[in-house]
Amino acid sequence: MNPPFKGKPPRLREVFKAYDSPVYFVTFCTRERRPILACGAVHEAFRRYGERGAVENRAAVGRYVIMPDHIHLFVCGGREFDVGLWVRGLKRAIANAIPKTAAGTAASTMIWQPGFFDHLLRNSESYDQKWQYVRDNPVRAGLVKQADDWPYQGEIVAIDRV
Repeated sequence: MNPPFKGKPPRLREVFKAYDSPVYFVTFCTRERRPILACGAVHEAFRRYGERGAVENRAAVGRYVIMPDHIHLFVCGGREFDVGLWVRGLKRAIANAIPKTAAGTAASTMIWQPGFFDHLLRNSESYDQKWQYVRDNPVRAGLVKQADDWPYQGEIVAIDRV
């Protein structure tokens, strides 16, 4: 019998076994929703981590949008991929790139809201639906008139096998 969990529920390993390379929709936010992420340095750090991860961690970052106070992304990994460990590494990489004047501190734990949201995608329709929502985020926030005008978005690896 498993002890009761604190903070977050355990992963459903049996469900995940059906997916050789699960695709996750991930969102994480800055502490107190501070608008410190929408800048070239953060975007570059995000892309470097995603590109390096494809080689070092067998983790492929698909589409993503970096908003001023949160990030949405799609990531795919192998059976042994630990999305929690991967997100912690990404948060560290981005924290190091945030201008110190914006961050107010060098401690990455003071920059981020604890934890993150993730959802296992089950089919391409779900991916397309989630992407349309994510892609339109800057428009809904009043940052741009058209989604394509937002400079802090992109795709590192095409994820098309969901």
